[in-house]
Amino acid sequence: MLVEHAEALGETPEDPLAVFSVLYGPWATSYVAFNGDMMRELAARFMTLAEKQGATVPLMIGHRMVGLSLLSTGEIAQSRAHLDRSITLYDPPAHRSMATRFGHDNRVAALIYRSWALWMLGYPEAALADAERALKHARELGQAATLMLALCFTSLTFSLCGSYSAANARLDENRALANEKGAALWKAFGMLSQGCILAMTGKSSDAAQMITAGLAEFRATGSTFWTPLFLSYLAKAYAELRQLDDAWRSIDEVITAVQATKETLCEAEVYRVAGEIALLSPERDVAKAEAYFERALAVARQQRAKSWELRAATSLARLWRDQAKVQQARELLSPVYGWFTEGFDTRDLKEAKALLDTLAA
Repeated sequence: MLVEHAEALGETPEDPLAVFSVLYGPWATSYVAFNGDMMRELAARFMTLAEKQGATVPLMIGHRMVGLSLLSTGEIAQSRAHLDRSITLYDPPAHRSMATRFGHDNRVAALIYRSWALWMLGYPEAALADAERALKHARELGQAATLMLALCFTSLTFSLCGSYSAANARLDENRALANEKGAALWKAFGMLSQGCILAMTGKSSDAAQMITAGLAEFRATGSTFWTPLFLSYLAKAYAELRQLDDAWRSIDEVITAVQATKETLCEAEVYRVAGEIALLSPERDVAKAEAYFERALAVARQQRAKSWELRAATSLARLWRDQAKVQQARELLSPVYGWFTEGFDTRDLKEAKALLDTLAA
């Protein structure tokens, strides 16, 4: 409404970016307290105005907003094109000052978001390269808000690639900086990220405690973004502790949240983790696990998310191997693994290769 009113006045504001700031604030709020439909609507409106004006800064910011909005709601390949454009438009001498106007440095943020997109699309080495570039630029800039964003968000890229020690090193640095600056959101986000690493490395009791504490602090700031992933790994930790009721309650909460908010970038992993939990139940519900793995595969393929597809295919192929369906398992996993051209030293690809070797024996 404010934007339409400003346009109706027909006056050129002294600050040509004022109207864009009006839209950026609610968009950022819609990301932090995640609302996918609102994010996409506000980003699209921002881009329409940016294209109408034709100035570089609004276009650069707008492409980042659209890119993250699409990525967060599962349009991963489309998001990459916008993030590519946002990075290309960035001119360091001219645009570094925009970090205080639009929350964070644009190049750092766009590189981070593109690193997530690249990992999901099946390019882990390119994803890690973007993460390293983002951290380098953030350190050079010297703005605390941008550096905390970079430390926390690149830790996700490292974790997704199985580089847990690198992720933890960045999260340790973030914790010190967040404490120094009193940044409650980044402190809580770091706790959640470290809790997920604990869950992924078999430290289930510590993981459950840290993720639970982190969620309480995170939600106290009004934040919900990335909670589908955090809750999934909390559910995994509960299941490994044989707290199955808590595990399924967490999974149900995740699925409900994904459907309500449209935060679908980790949806395939949610279903895959649910399948693993079904196998950890006392009755080892194979049919339920298989259904969840197949759902994870379907979501990953629809999103063209090759890394999520590899994880789901590995889980389902392992289940089929255990059922003596060796050929079926090999025919599922082999073409997915064979699609990849890089990242063969990352955890997921190593696990897939090791499983294929047993299937070929």
